[in-house]
Amino acid sequence: MANLTGFQRDNAGLFIVKDPQANVQYGLDFTDYLQTGHTISSAVVTIESITGDASPLAHPTNAATDVVVTNPVVNIRLHNGTANNIYNIRCKITTSGGDTDARHFRIVVKDKVL
Repeated sequence: MANLTGFQRDNAGLFIVKDPQANVQYGLDFTDYLQTGHTISSAVVTIESITGDASPLAHPTNAATDVVVTNPVVNIRLHNGTANNIYNIRCKITTSGGDTDARHFRIVVKDKVL
């Protein structure tokens, strides 16, 4: 199992609970999935869109600056999202050896209270 920051697990897989107002960076550590000596050359993150969403989950700036590879971790910054929506996220990497791999997880948007 990879080291993942901010994630929880249920019977459907990994998810993060995010407040609609939060502008947060999450990290996906691919150490356990990389072959010895390989690094991540690039990462592409796809955020599911929901029809009619008033405040869609998105990168605060753009994917070029909000998806950062610091080997072996892919850091993904996200903001917005409509409360009670669940967004599917896909992170696809390409390695220095030419391999590709992808991981999927969910963002569950909820108003967080103390």
